[in-house]
Amino acid sequence: MQTRPQGATDTPDPAAREAVARIAREHMPRLWAIALKLCDDPSQAEDLVQEVFVQALRSWHTFRGESQVTTWLYGIALNVARRMRRRRVGEPAHTASLDTTLPFDSPTIAQPADELDDILLQQVEKEARERLEQAICMLPDDFRLPLVLHEIAQLSVPEVSQILGIPEGTVKSRVHRARLRLREEVDRLLPRIEAAPSPYDQQVCLDLLRAKQEAIDRGVPMETEVLCDRCRSVFASLDLAHDLCRRLREDPLPDGLLERSLTRIRNA
Repeated sequence: MQTRPQGATDTPDPAAREAVARIAREHMPRLWAIALKLCDDPSQAEDLVQEVFVQALRSWHTFRGESQVTTWLYGIALNVARRMRRRRVGEPAHTASLDTTLPFDSPTIAQPADELDDILLQQVEKEARERLEQAICMLPDDFRLPLVLHEIAQLSVPEVSQILGIPEGTVKSRVHRARLRLREEVDRLLPRIEAAPSPYDQQVCLDLLRAKQEAIDRGVPMETEVLCDRCRSVFASLDLAHDLCRRLREDPLPDGLLERSLTRIRNA
């Protein structure tokens, strides 16, 4: 990656324009997926994407290659989004804690997705994806931003920590709680089945849930036989929500967005 050109001035030189244009071609699909979760509507997301590359060009001389270009670029995106976005009516001030979103006392639990027939599962996934998009946009910023950067932008916890200026432990905690909020949306769409009493203390289930979240963070399966029916149901809906959230990275670019962005880079 090219670093600061020799003799850089306030006016971007051709080499800087070409470098930012290359970044636009390579990273715009993922940036677009992020912008959709940072903005209230697609037209605003398009404005954000174009403005990000304009700002990247203007600040190109400050990028020295000491961090990944994605970390630098998504940091710019967050700054642009914060200027564009105000707190919306109805946006909650906080999300639930780990133990308030689990079916400890409910007489029924969600049927695990892997037990559904293909047609029903496809219907659930289609509706759940729409609900997840809405739920992500309605998360408080403190939880939405870490989730979007970690799950959709695929940045590591240290990278998210660097961009947001918060400790790594706080990033993980907020991502975990945001995941549980998304899990609720999936859980509501699944068929209900009767729940047998758990043979374990509630704290065992909470400890297993934390271990499950850590496994998702690392991208590895959680291997354990100590699961009650309630934990198995929660983990299944958590996995489905996580998988659907990852698919949100695949939103196709609007026609002409790349070309409009390249034009702005050339003319900035």
